[in-house]
Amino acid sequence: MSNALAEAEKMAGERTPEDSASQHAEIFERPTGWRRIYYHPLLQVSLLGFVCFMCPGMFNALSGLGGGGQVKATDQANASSALYATFAFFGFFSGTINNVLGPRLTLVLGTWGYSLYIASFLAVNIHPNTGDFVVVSGAVLGVCAALLWTAQGSLMMAYPTEAQKGTFIGIFWAIFNLGGVVGSAVALGQNFNSTAGSVGNGTYTGFLILTLIGVFIPFLMANPDKIIRTDGTRLVQVRHPSWKSEFLSLFIALKTDPWIVLLFPMFFASNYFYTWQFNDYNGAIFTIRARGLNNFVYWTSQIFGSLFIGYFILDRNQVRRRVRAFAGWMLVFSMVFVVHIWAYFYQRTYTRATVSPATNIDIFSKSYTAHVWLVIFYSLLDSMWQTFAYWVMGAMSNDLTKLSVFTGFYKSIQSCGAAGVWRADGVRLPYMNIFISTWVLTTAGMLFALPMVYFRVKDHTEDEDEGL
Repeated sequence: MSNALAEAEKMAGERTPEDSASQHAEIFERPTGWRRIYYHPLLQVSLLGFVCFMCPGMFNALSGLGGGGQVKATDQANASSALYATFAFFGFFSGTINNVLGPRLTLVLGTWGYSLYIASFLAVNIHPNTGDFVVVSGAVLGVCAALLWTAQGSLMMAYPTEAQKGTFIGIFWAIFNLGGVVGSAVALGQNFNSTAGSVGNGTYTGFLILTLIGVFIPFLMANPDKIIRTDGTRLVQVRHPSWKSEFLSLFIALKTDPWIVLLFPMFFASNYFYTWQFNDYNGAIFTIRARGLNNFVYWTSQIFGSLFIGYFILDRNQVRRRVRAFAGWMLVFSMVFVVHIWAYFYQRTYTRATVSPATNIDIFSKSYTAHVWLVIFYSLLDSMWQTFAYWVMGAMSNDLTKLSVFTGFYKSIQSCGAAGVWRADGVRLPYMNIFISTWVLTTAGMLFALPMVYFRVKDHTEDEDEGL
């Protein structure tokens, strides 16, 4: 970790044109001794990653199994619909809540819902007629997840310098997705020889313990106002104003930075594609053993995708930031068509009526290798999509308060899309309908984002772009 901290400081010391804005800010001396390490932005982003490793990481590992690891996916689909419906509503105001309560307390309040959600699946495994508990816990998790992800997004985008944002986002995404890797590895190991079609109680118990650990990690993190970036600038002081003024900030953000609206279609599609990937592909045509291995491969590939686009494309400091923005957009847009054209040839071979446990693909099936490669490419698309979206928002401001509002918009609109598609899956719409809608929305999201990238992303963040 100390080598990584030194490298981050060295990177910040190599000034680029986009860092020139920081020259107008007051420069502070960074602390010495153990405080230099503890208050280092990279360590704090890493701790943030471990919060999400334990909580959303375990949620992802469970979701990636298809149907939450159950034979019947209906309860999980309906719970996901309830989750994202409450997430969408509270996500719109979560930036306000985060600015009033502060990021650490917001993180603590956001973590415990993941434990409740996983406990509900353990309850269903023991008492099969408690599906309503899963749906209710999903709705509660939506409120908690809105708080957690808004606090996370604002801190992740505010801690690095402008030259480090892609790298920091990539590092966070790698640590966060290690949770999915570990969780899916546990599920794969415990269910490798299972023929039941669903995971056992031990898997849910292990996930539950890990999420409970995640509840306490925010207490180990430093307050943002103690953090000095590696270039000597402080985070803009977190304000704790009245609720009324904070609610007004939602509309002020839209009025003063209306370009954010062009990102809304991209936000809407950013969790939409999970339903087809997890339930209608992985959960539909694979055995539980193959689903577990696919899940492990999916979350492992996320690490490489986020680090690649974050470090090698978006933070390529020898190139102007606007050029990097267009390069990132082209990469993500190309991946949208690569994976969906490929997936179309698989999707047209099965429907809800034709899938059967007797014909499911196992890891020893001849067709498995080709099918798992699609899982890998979908994972790369997902990680690049999310990293690029965060990076673009981070390019619009360095102010923690404004980034909280942007992140709230992101998670709210993202959840609207997810709620709708999970409900569509819950009422058993044809797989092909869900697949085509996913393809159309991801394409539209990138096309709407292009003019925003062209007109709004500058080589460095101007002073007038900072606050609300």
